[in-house]
Amino acid sequence: MDVFISTVQISCGVVALIYLWKLLNWVWFTPKKLEKILRQQGFNGNSYKLFYGDFKEIRSIAKEAVSKPMNFSNDIAPRAIPIYHQTCKRYGEKSFNWFGPKPAINITEPEMIREITSKNYVYLKPTGNPFGKMLAKGVASYETDKWAKHRKLINPAFHVDKLKHMVPSFYLSCGEMLSKWDEIVGNGNEGEVDVWPHLQTMTSDVISRTAFGSSYEEGRKIFELQREQSKLIMESTRSLYIPGWRFVPTKFNSRMKELATEIRSLVLGIIKKRMNAAEGSADDLLGLLLESNLKEMKQHGNESGMSIEEVMEECKLFYFAGQETTSSLLVWTMILLSKHDDWQARARDEVLQVFGRGKPDYQELNHLKTVNMILHEALRLYPPGVSLTRSTHKEARFGEISIPAGVQLVLPVLAVHHNTRLWGDDATSFKPERFAEGVSKATQGQLVYFPFGWGPRICIGQNFAMLEAKMAMAMILQRFSFRLSPSYTHAPHTVIILQPQHGAHLILTKLQQ
Repeated sequence: MDVFISTVQISCGVVALIYLWKLLNWVWFTPKKLEKILRQQGFNGNSYKLFYGDFKEIRSIAKEAVSKPMNFSNDIAPRAIPIYHQTCKRYGEKSFNWFGPKPAINITEPEMIREITSKNYVYLKPTGNPFGKMLAKGVASYETDKWAKHRKLINPAFHVDKLKHMVPSFYLSCGEMLSKWDEIVGNGNEGEVDVWPHLQTMTSDVISRTAFGSSYEEGRKIFELQREQSKLIMESTRSLYIPGWRFVPTKFNSRMKELATEIRSLVLGIIKKRMNAAEGSADDLLGLLLESNLKEMKQHGNESGMSIEEVMEECKLFYFAGQETTSSLLVWTMILLSKHDDWQARARDEVLQVFGRGKPDYQELNHLKTVNMILHEALRLYPPGVSLTRSTHKEARFGEISIPAGVQLVLPVLAVHHNTRLWGDDATSFKPERFAEGVSKATQGQLVYFPFGWGPRICIGQNFAMLEAKMAMAMILQRFSFRLSPSYTHAPHTVIILQPQHGAHLILTKLQQ
């Protein structure tokens, strides 16, 4: 018996030592080894602090950045990407931060960015904080073969021929928003409107109609829940995530679980309702996705298609990404045109020349060269997604630079877009003429502009978002002129996407029809 007890004790001791070694390796030995290698490669950053890394400083900097608004300037990095800004200011562009025991290096060289975004089977998204996946997984978060399968099945829904049929929905949703603005402005022909919530409602309505054939009212609850969820996720990224912590019944974890359950139930209800219907629309995104999925399974078997759960995750992604990206683009475009009334006048003249006061159609929207230039410059200065993140799973070589496995690669989109070395001394100035001869000419063939990502994983909804934004801006310019209200406060901040922290208060003036 004593021998048995001794054997058990020794076994337990060995297991404990193994786990202790793994823990020490995770929180100390591996980070210190990576730090040494990165410094040898010319990267600089804070010395590693046990377990927490830079998290305490990250929280402090993030809190300070959004504590007060800024004077109007397009140099928004200190507020929108404060961690990167402070690190770069202290250590230069070739720098790194510590997200707990994991180092994240900042990549601003165009050729390195092209290499990373082009090889999506090599540089994967970090597993990171699992709370992020509660918002939406789908094609945006899947990797390798699963990503390829989903991308293939979703592609038909975003084909240019399908987008043509969605233009009437864009028109209808934007028309409803403008009618509300008419009511607010009233007979005085001029009034103050916080356009930000109106643009969010309008783009939400567009997604509800084009994705699910329903009005915004039916999907409103999903949007509200996803907004709350995105705020909580941003909060969670500023703290070290301990594996398994999400299962601890804290107030935060309980609320995240409640939100995920409620959103899942609402989206699943829409999908099942469509699948059970005797006939459904194959013109909206859900109908096209279900049609593509069914066709794939008939040709290649059930394994080649998506499960109901996977369709649901893609729908959650439609809801969030489709709405947030376009509303962000539109609000910053309106703010920029409020400051630059010469460009607002040029855009309006173009719209009236192409459409008059009539209804814009698909073909004519493609003739809006000035509006297109303005939208690209707005995306350059205020990209909805301020950074992309990938990771190394084995040693990666970029010329003479060698990055070990286990390092995160941060591609700071906003910082690259504002980089004077890449764009010139006027990099933060609003100059739509940069794009007069297209994106390729503006960037001189370098990868210095990527608001929708790049490579195989470039945003599948890019054309959808740009078409919707053109329609909305054309209709707004037909009906109103606008300028910043004295109550406007310039406060760009990032809650998953870049948005105005205190809204966008503009003075709208009705134009003679």
